Amino acid sequence: MHIYFLQHDANIGPARFADWLIGMGHSHNSCHLYAGEAPPRLDDCDGLIVLDGPMSLAGNDSPSWFRREKKLLTRALKSGKPVLGIGLGAQLIADGLGAIVSRGTYTEIGWHPVTLAPDSPFDLPEHFEALMWHRDIFGLPDGALPLGSSSASPLQGFAWDAGRVIGLQCHLEATSDSARALLDQTPAHFDTQANGQQRYVQDRSAIFADPRRFDRQASLLDRVLLQWLRSVPSQAL
Repeated sequence: MHIYFLQHDANIGPARFADWLIGMGHSHNSCHLYAGEAPPRLDDCDGLIVLDGPMSLAGNDSPSWFRREKKLLTRALKSGKPVLGIGLGAQLIADGLGAIVSRGTYTEIGWHPVTLAPDSPFDLPEHFEALMWHRDIFGLPDGALPLGSSSASPLQGFAWDAGRVIGLQCHLEATSDSARALLDQTPAHFDTQANGQQRYVQDRSAIFADPRRFDRQASLLDRVLLQWLRSVPSQAL
């Protein structure tokens, strides 16, 4: 399979996604939307991974190129090809499926426990820890099943169309290097110091105190990606 990454920021890249795809014998390419590159044609790839970014769908600061990206996602959601989004990417997919994206009550940055929903279709432990980096949240699209929740966010992800389409708020793909890049790009609209928003915000020393956390996440990402690609019949690719 050939997967296209839709990238929203020069410093927020595929991280462990790229290594996993190569290790499993797949190929990938990136479209740097923030740099003015045109979105790829769906005919040029077998699936899409929509990456995170520092901009917000809940405000009025959306870049003009979001319109082209949203058109591509609309076609991809109808195409039968696998689509996965992380962070902002998950929010764009949720928006494309008719769910509401809004500013959450709390900013969530750092390692936080996730509890799997009773009806979750994800092959993940009932309780696990994941890296968070978000201020906005999204609702559950019609016809989708939830991943689970954390204390600060009622929905950490969803699966739609029998798992062909996945949105993840938590950053299972993160490495120590990509986590540093995320923290360096933390936008002002996260408001981490206002109105008690720091309740679910960890500092850098806490985030990087135990490097094994990133290794434990890798096995969770492996399970999600295997399940994701297996959900698509080979004849649809």
